[in-house]
Amino acid sequence: MKKTVEVLSDQSALIARSLDLILSRLETAIEQRGIFTIALSGGSTPKPLYKAIANQKLPWDKIHVFWGDERYVPPDHPDSNELMARQAWLDQVDIPAANIHATPTLEGNPAVSAAKYEQHLQEFFHSAPTEFPSLDVVLLGMGDDAHTASLFPHTDALKVRDRLITVGNKDGNPRITFTYPFINAARSVIFVVAGANKRPALAQIFAPEADDFAYPSRLIQPQGELWWLLDAAAGLELQS
Repeated sequence: MKKTVEVLSDQSALIARSLDLILSRLETAIEQRGIFTIALSGGSTPKPLYKAIANQKLPWDKIHVFWGDERYVPPDHPDSNELMARQAWLDQVDIPAANIHATPTLEGNPAVSAAKYEQHLQEFFHSAPTEFPSLDVVLLGMGDDAHTASLFPHTDALKVRDRLITVGNKDGNPRITFTYPFINAARSVIFVVAGANKRPALAQIFAPEADDFAYPSRLIQPQGELWWLLDAAAGLELQS
């Protein structure tokens, strides 16, 4: 694993750097494999990034979009990560509908939905049930409790090591989430983190010793490259 930590001056610099990283990996992926696969994160931080991607002239037919986690709500619900990404990016560009691999949330049973998304991923990547396919980029945020995707502290989702997708739990509300071994199979994992409220969690994540189950972002140790992009407010104490 190659790990890089960058502290950017402000939110706009953070978004610009994130965009640069994604575009360079997109170009490489399409050159080498003919397609680019990316898993999106939710939350407020990546919204301007998605708007910036929408303004690029890109080979949309070669780009396949997934979600690292999703709240268990219909896709038109205000809390839906899919809805946010569609409004900011996907509905603004000429990307084929078949290239948008939304998380199923209408089955009425989160475990059934998780299994359905996992099967879809295995079919798309032509992977065996015991394999973890490699996405080109997994975008991640981080909460002030150090969770990422829907991998929350001290929850059962952190114990799942033999699946691509599982059910996360946020205060009793189910979510569909990538497992950490599936995230770790990615060629590039990019954390995009903003805000001074993230500093205490970051201190634990970057500490030599800490409890992975208390600070789940510590579990993200991909086989490929790991990027931590932080704005100055979040990264103040990590600057050398």
